[in-house]
Amino acid sequence: MTQRYGFVGLGHLGCHLARSLLRAGFATTVHDLDPARAAPLLAAGAGWAASPSDLAREVDAVITCLPSPKASAAVLDQLLPALPAGASWIEMSTNGPEAVATFAARAQAHGIAMLEAPVTGGVHRAAAGEITVLVGGEEALFRAHEPALRAMGGEIIHMGPLGSAAAVKVITNMLAFVHLVASGEAMMLARRSGLDLARAYAAIRASSGNSFVHETETQLVLSGSYDIGFTMDLACKDLGFALAMGRDHGVPLELAGLVEQTFIRARQQLGGSAWSTAVVKLLEDALDEPLRAPGFPTTLEPG
Repeated sequence: MTQRYGFVGLGHLGCHLARSLLRAGFATTVHDLDPARAAPLLAAGAGWAASPSDLAREVDAVITCLPSPKASAAVLDQLLPALPAGASWIEMSTNGPEAVATFAARAQAHGIAMLEAPVTGGVHRAAAGEITVLVGGEEALFRAHEPALRAMGGEIIHMGPLGSAAAVKVITNMLAFVHLVASGEAMMLARRSGLDLARAYAAIRASSGNSFVHETETQLVLSGSYDIGFTMDLACKDLGFALAMGRDHGVPLELAGLVEQTFIRARQQLGGSAWSTAVVKLLEDALDEPLRAPGFPTTLEPG
């Protein structure tokens, strides 16, 4: 593997993506604001850089996986002056199309080629190297980095030009949050109807009402952990992207708007660092009815 990759952002998701690169044999240098997050990767053979600019000087391409456009912009401030012309930047953070366009213009002005590659499917799939990777950017650049993308993900979908991956990622996250609130209401209706919740979960999973979110996140509600590895702050950010897209394109996102307000209320009551799955607690607390059933996991297993 001749490409040398740098990886900035070792949070709940990024740490697994970086580890997948290492497993596949890519020379990988990492950086995070919290050096402790890098310890398992350094033990697995990664190099460490004290700053994004130091990292940029050691690699052929930089991958970022960060919590917000603001964070990406701050890292880009350090990367662009240090990367040699002709290097590549792969942005795996979730951004809106407008932010991607702004970043791409900045990168182009420095002679840096950009791919966007947000991921979807959950932290547990990232841990197994099976997460879906949505790619936007030039075909030739995609092909050049496809081996690394395939090392980190399962299904790799090249959506088209820059901005297209951001758009579909925002759409998929919007759907996931709608499904989560709906699944919580469904399980509460099952509880108040006197149904066994484990059997109700299984019945819904085998029905036309099933969803990926029900299969995964509802299990974490039923165990009481809510530990999906994705925070309320991130959910509110992504729903904000969706509503902005709706305004830009004249699409009335009425259901998504209601769900956004539910998440904003959950963030206010539970805190921005609470797991997004805990949005169901609003209903549980309002009715004083915990949705619990034995035998469900506290975290989702990789794969």
